[in-house]
Amino acid sequence: MAAETSLLFHISDIHFGLEDNRALDWVKREIAEKRPDAVAITGDLTMRARHREFDAACRWIRSLDVPVTVEVGNHDLPYFNLIERFFQPYRRFHGIADRVERAIDLPGLAIVPLKTAVRAQPRLNWSKGWVSSRALKKCLGAIDSLPSGVQALVACHHPLREVGTAGTALTRGGGRALAELAKRPVLAVLSGHVHDAFDIVEETDNGPVRMIGAGTLSKRTRSTPPSFNELTWDGETLRVRVRNLERIRTRDMQIDDVPEDARPPREPGEPVAPVRQIPRTDPPVH
Repeated sequence: MAAETSLLFHISDIHFGLEDNRALDWVKREIAEKRPDAVAITGDLTMRARHREFDAACRWIRSLDVPVTVEVGNHDLPYFNLIERFFQPYRRFHGIADRVERAIDLPGLAIVPLKTAVRAQPRLNWSKGWVSSRALKKCLGAIDSLPSGVQALVACHHPLREVGTAGTALTRGGGRALAELAKRPVLAVLSGHVHDAFDIVEETDNGPVRMIGAGTLSKRTRSTPPSFNELTWDGETLRVRVRNLERIRTRDMQIDDVPEDARPPREPGEPVAPVRQIPRTDPPVH
């Protein structure tokens, strides 16, 4: 690999509590052997934000001897302790506090965090994304302060899609965020949440934005086996390879649209990867 090429691993939705240990052991070996310049983990480290799940997740992340940045997913906010959820939502990340929403600088490239998981919101489904004005301002400020010529990879948990396949809002404020990102030197937006990989272009009034989603490394699969994204940046082109133990080619692992959630497709018209490894039953939640 040429010296000017950066290698990044984009992983997501590990869901300790329902983790796939075979997949995790494989990814850890790949990191040790390939030594990526950075690993971006786009949220949902745990299944129910239990202490034992966070302990396992933090041990695994600390064992990765490369720069790591971690986004917070909706599954990572306390489910059963509302006082902690509202007043100390990141308390259980104490073992990896220095990696949470961490910006990483690489040659000609920067990973910039964007928070999309919130403690509460004025709708019943709190699992969906929300880009607050404060979070967007912080992200845009970080991008605007980058040196001239440096491109940004924005890392968040929820895809910045405002409306999903069934017409319900997925990530409130996602459209506004994409429109602002389109005005800046943003290579792509990295996300997770939906458990299938994708690489699509979203059009905005200010131009297109590339959105790259990673699959899951848990047992809660949707229509593809566990996977992660291997990204290479040579200063001109960002290439994506969807890595998986079954050696299924990238295009067969990617969906063409963003689904409502991570549950397997059950209705006609829902986004499905060409490989169509759809579980017969919905994945467990406990």
